[in-house]
Amino acid sequence: MPIAKTQTAKKPKITAETAAKSLTLHGLAPYVEKKREEYMCNDQRDHFKAILKAWRLELMEEVDRTVTHMKDEAANFPDPADRATQEEEFSLELRTRDRERKLIKKIDKTLLRVEEDDYGFCDQCGVDIGIRRLEARPTADLCVDCKTLDEIKERQITGG
Repeated sequence: MPIAKTQTAKKPKITAETAAKSLTLHGLAPYVEKKREEYMCNDQRDHFKAILKAWRLELMEEVDRTVTHMKDEAANFPDPADRATQEEEFSLELRTRDRERKLIKKIDKTLLRVEEDDYGFCDQCGVDIGIRRLEARPTADLCVDCKTLDEIKERQITGG
């Protein structure tokens, strides 16, 4: 009697194109630079404006979900431990939303920089921040070198 072979599912072939499509930032594919394209041309600014607006929208939706969640889940538990747990959960959520509120302000400031054609250049030295760095952190206003120096200075001051 022959031994039955176990069937294995075929794995989809992963190409550079499919890998790039799966790496999206706020639902948008990474920017593909064209040959001899000028840094921070209209296409690039539009790309980053779309990323910033999508990110802002995600954060605003999260704020709405938090408000709804806190209204729906607010209960006066008779057990002090349950009440404390809920208060701690709400406190953590509010702290997160506060950080996101500050991030929304930074996104708004960055959107203004995009409109004023000041986006993508280091505030300290004026060099290009770089497309990949901006995709990693769209609100970046320092190049890698200046940011590294700032972090070193901060560690020296705080001793951390």
